[in-house]
Amino acid sequence: MSAPYNRGLHAYAVTVAVATGCLLFVGGLVTSTGSGLAVPDWPLSFGQVFPRMTGGVLFEHGHRLVASTVGVLTVVLAIWLARAEPRRWVRRLGLVALAAVVVQGLLGGLTVLLKLPVAVSVAHAGTAEIFFCLAVTIALVTSRGWIAADARPADEGAPSLATLAATTVVVAYLQILVGALMRHSGAGLAIPDFPLSFGRLVPPLDSSLVAYAYAHRLGAIAVSICVLWTAGRILRRHADVPALTGPALALVALLAFQIFLGAAIIWTRKAVIPTTTHVVSGALILATSLVIALRARRHLAVPAVDSPARSATGTVA
Repeated sequence: MSAPYNRGLHAYAVTVAVATGCLLFVGGLVTSTGSGLAVPDWPLSFGQVFPRMTGGVLFEHGHRLVASTVGVLTVVLAIWLARAEPRRWVRRLGLVALAAVVVQGLLGGLTVLLKLPVAVSVAHAGTAEIFFCLAVTIALVTSRGWIAADARPADEGAPSLATLAATTVVVAYLQILVGALMRHSGAGLAIPDFPLSFGRLVPPLDSSLVAYAYAHRLGAIAVSICVLWTAGRILRRHADVPALTGPALALVALLAFQIFLGAAIIWTRKAVIPTTTHVVSGALILATSLVIALRARRHLAVPAVDSPARSATGTVA
């Protein structure tokens, strides 16, 4: 079903996505400052709705306040979509986002009540990224550019840009999970040097913490390959599609920034700001890759497998 552009709905969806990005930063501060158990109970804080905001309580309870705000914003978004959005699949996205934010809140509570178990903490981090992607997707598909898209140049090459970008999304998400495992296991400085690992290309993998840290570094290489391949494909073959070139350039810039932050974490011995910003930058790489994947589906047409254009350009690029 076609949909008219709703300026207010789109602006609100963007607000929810931005608020979610802020929540990721605030949540990252909780772990970076070691404040995860500064408030030992849930859903209240020391049996209160608003405890004294000092020390780690400022970060942990502040995180809860921001999370509650995002939750309320998501409820309103889901209702607005249900009432004003003619596309069924977009309305369902709103309901999925609402379910995700509820699950995220419950995982946050379990993280505290169970005293920061690694598995629950990683699940909490992974669900946060999924919710962020849902919020970004809703903001994207309610935009004027998405609704008005009509011209569809061919998505030539193998794999297609949509497939390549989707692969980047998956690899970036897996890398975030490995990073969360490393972070919540206390393995951030298990390898104390950079760019080498104990002065070598391959460190002695004699402990799980070193294995987690090294897996994260290998994951960074995989993400870099996917990002550069995706951006290169866009800039070579689709430089005349602004909806793709802008995110492609942003993706490369974010990758460079993320690598710098990863190095800064080691060089500063896990200083709070670079460590927390690294979390948010990784989420932005994930979201930008997702935007490219979705826009490739929307703005490009995949030629038939046996078409001359497909056959002539079917080489890997």
